[in-house]
Amino acid sequence: MVSVNSITGKIESSDLGRTLIHEHLRTSSEGPRFQFPHLYDEEHEFQMAVEQVKNVKERGIKTICDPTVMGLARDIRFMERVAIETGVQIIAATGIFTFHYLPTRFINEDENFMAEVFIRDIEVGIQNTSIKAGFLKCATDYQGITPDVEKVIRAVAKAHHRTGVPIMTHSHPASGTGLMQLDILEDEGVNPKNVLIGHCGDTDDIDYISKILDRGAYVGLDRYGITTMITTEQRNDTVISLIEKGYVDRLFLSQDYCCTTDRLKPESKKKRLLPKWSMTFLLDEVIPELLSRGVKEEHIHVMMVQNPKRWFEG
Repeated sequence: MVSVNSITGKIESSDLGRTLIHEHLRTSSEGPRFQFPHLYDEEHEFQMAVEQVKNVKERGIKTICDPTVMGLARDIRFMERVAIETGVQIIAATGIFTFHYLPTRFINEDENFMAEVFIRDIEVGIQNTSIKAGFLKCATDYQGITPDVEKVIRAVAKAHHRTGVPIMTHSHPASGTGLMQLDILEDEGVNPKNVLIGHCGDTDDIDYISKILDRGAYVGLDRYGITTMITTEQRNDTVISLIEKGYVDRLFLSQDYCCTTDRLKPESKKKRLLPKWSMTFLLDEVIPELLSRGVKEEHIHVMMVQNPKRWFEG
């Protein structure tokens, strides 16, 4: 058992309970939000987040991990408001979300400088508050391992070694970047058992996902409701196949839901393009379907309760 930094204070890993491992209270571009604030309605965004979080709380969710970091307009005071209003344990991340380039402040600094920034978020507090991050985040998409992206991954590894908090990634299975991320993290001495390679459910290539699992990492089957790349049925087939292969103790289920996102404005556009996408879709429709297809309640418990606990405990 270890203590985990949540937005409202430390919690014991044994008290995480049923956990959604990858959901966003809000995401947006940082530049437009700062330069053109009239394009955003903070109170509307707050109400949307509170509604979704209360909905999952009513369905038994005790903890939400929100991997919104720099690049997605992390606002820790906004997240704190939602946590206090709903009473749900929300765990914030530190890191940088970029697929290619770094902001100018980091260009001429090495990964040690960046690692110290992340460490401060974990040990001192985020954005000059006392609210501390509970895990680390990095990202790699179809652009692959660019020099700036590699710098972030190596900085995340260094911060992990100093703080012991686990690592979550955004990956692009079609480009094989999950394996590339592991190569760099392992080169930095990170044990894969401390790593969650995200978005592996965006493919039904079981061989690819198995290669990640066989190296000891966790995988996120964490984009339920997003059907632009793969269907819900295919995502379910993947979960079932991996359970049958004995990997249940390293699988996570979630939705990567964004209560509001400026990529899909107005809200009607999000509903039109992704009608099932919500923070409750997994609980209301996916898990009942998995159970009807032979997945056991104990498997769901492992993926939703035990695996988050083990990931944080390392």
